[in-house]
Amino acid sequence: MNSRSKYKTKQREILLGYFETNPGVHVTAGDICEFFRSSGILIGQSTIYRNLESLVDEGIINKYNIDRNSPACFEYVRPDSHEDVETCFHCKCEKCGKLIHLHCDELDEMQAHLMKEHSFRLDPMRTVFYGLCEQCM
Repeated sequence: MNSRSKYKTKQREILLGYFETNPGVHVTAGDICEFFRSSGILIGQSTIYRNLESLVDEGIINKYNIDRNSPACFEYVRPDSHEDVETCFHCKCEKCGKLIHLHCDELDEMQAHLMKEHSFRLDPMRTVFYGLCEQCM
């Protein structure tokens, strides 16, 4: 456990277990609250939010802020991994609000091009492509 973590509570362990069983999945705090509520697991919403922020600070989960109108998404990052976290960009449908998570080698190539040719590094946690999803086209 990282030296920045404060407490090892039962609720924290349950939340961490949730992320460990859902690697690579982006979820909102609301999704997590609903999952626990529907599973009969009693964890308060404020406890979930507090622990999410703590896990982000510790580097155990990533937090993605898409825009001002959308809730943040969270994704589990293996703490024992010494490899770079896979880059994830996002597409957001301007009509229905659907969020699509992109893990594409082509975007890594675009990021490399921007760095090499323009000395600019994209922040994938804050990069969102806006347009229309397949259902809304």
